[in-house]
Amino acid sequence: MGTRLQRSSSTFTHALSTASLDNTPKPAHNASNHNISEARSEFESILGKDPSSISHHPPSLKAHSSTEWSTSPTPRTASLILYPTSTQHVSEILKICHRRFIPVTPFTGGTSFDGALAATRGGICLDLSRMDKIVAIHARDLDAVVQAGVKWDALNKELLPTGLFFPVDPGPSAAIGGMIATNCSGTNAYRYGTMKDWVLSCTVVLADGTIVKTRHRPRKSSAGYDLTRLIVGSSGTLGVVTEAAVKLTAFPQNLQVVLVTFPSLKEAVDSVVELVQQGQQLEAMELLDPQGMQAIDASRTTKRRWRAEVTMFFKFGGATGVVAEQVRAVEEVTARYGRESWEVAQGKEDVEDLWSGRKQALMSALAQRPNPTDRFVTSDVAVPISRLAEIIGECHEMIEKSGFWGSVIGHVGDGNFHLAIFYPPDRAAEAQRIIDNTHKRGVEMEGTVTGEHGIGVQLRDALEMELGDAAIGMMRKVRLPLSTRDAYGRTESVYSLWVLDGRDRVTTPLPPIVALGVIGWVREG
Repeated sequence: MGTRLQRSSSTFTHALSTASLDNTPKPAHNASNHNISEARSEFESILGKDPSSISHHPPSLKAHSSTEWSTSPTPRTASLILYPTSTQHVSEILKICHRRFIPVTPFTGGTSFDGALAATRGGICLDLSRMDKIVAIHARDLDAVVQAGVKWDALNKELLPTGLFFPVDPGPSAAIGGMIATNCSGTNAYRYGTMKDWVLSCTVVLADGTIVKTRHRPRKSSAGYDLTRLIVGSSGTLGVVTEAAVKLTAFPQNLQVVLVTFPSLKEAVDSVVELVQQGQQLEAMELLDPQGMQAIDASRTTKRRWRAEVTMFFKFGGATGVVAEQVRAVEEVTARYGRESWEVAQGKEDVEDLWSGRKQALMSALAQRPNPTDRFVTSDVAVPISRLAEIIGECHEMIEKSGFWGSVIGHVGDGNFHLAIFYPPDRAAEAQRIIDNTHKRGVEMEGTVTGEHGIGVQLRDALEMELGDAAIGMMRKVRLPLSTRDAYGRTESVYSLWVLDGRDRVTTPLPPIVALGVIGWVREG
């Protein structure tokens, strides 16, 4: 712990326990056309020459770096998309990139937010979507081994005959690799926790192609550093996850859904706070404001019509008696907070129909673009639950004053909510101020700027605001030896990171991103 590491022949030393940005060398990348062209022949020796294995199709390159819900701050894209199908493929590809200093941006489901897909350094995009094999299901051990490209909903479909399921449920089409990278969650987080709680081990390929397995499949271990937890939530900046062992649990029985409407957001959130303080372990507690409910109704993606009112979606599961008792508790609490309506699902089909409304909320909101040229931005703040009503109220005030179309969608059982805004291009700075103020208030309330989406490129300033220089410096120190060819200070880094290289600043339609640097790995969820 106290060893002093210093390389006298370099101005960059490892004498300190943290690494400041000013004393960190700028990574040396080579994403030139000549270098990529020469590397392509090497990639072809691994993947073959079939165009389906290596692509330079411009629309595909763009779609792999920027989406409607996660725009890139730069028009730059990767030069090639590679489609490996095995851990060994990934290892051989990264050895080439490491030797040639080619930036790498992995990709799985493409559902990330906050500029997470942006290939700001060019290079290659490593698309793991074809690594979609469920390697093994160990039903008696309550776990499964899957490749990084497996989608969580596809895994659950395969698990149906076993009576088990994987409970982490972000947006549809999110894949395990990106879910691990962001430590994502979803509507089930209040009951089941986040991705970190469901990953037993990972197979990770490091920058130089080294393959590491962080653990076997034990439910507990004190064997050295917990490398699995280090990888989960690292946004892919420490290596590429190619395979994981994930925990499973019994699918909840006697599922029930209740819809409750309230006169205002405050009463809705306050009722949830009381239920949490009572220790009620519901499956989920989700909030939509009137704008969100109107969007679901307008989308016609469900079988029913929806009223544009403040609405809580409560989901229950378990033994019959437990569910009945929880429903009774929610009925009593919501009555005290002035609920306006109470609707209980009648049968399995009604349960699925009611809950589908909540799961369609974000995509429904995206379809409500007031004008074709309007842009979309969202936040992912999470705060201690006692401050939730306050911050959601402040967000609604900001939206009303701006005149933007905006909506609040909340995983309110765990204090996490999303503020979604559409804005015209000429009012980008105003929209960003609302998001920045939301981040600032979240941090002031001792919360976080991202509960489940990850940092991406767009939250670099916010990360520094939340954690401070020392914590960022510690992250930088942890990461540097894993991504450089000389752990003592040379700068030939294969990929870069929000905590590594703040010099890579890009001009965006929003205010310039200036704090922490570019991200070199894709995160999603």
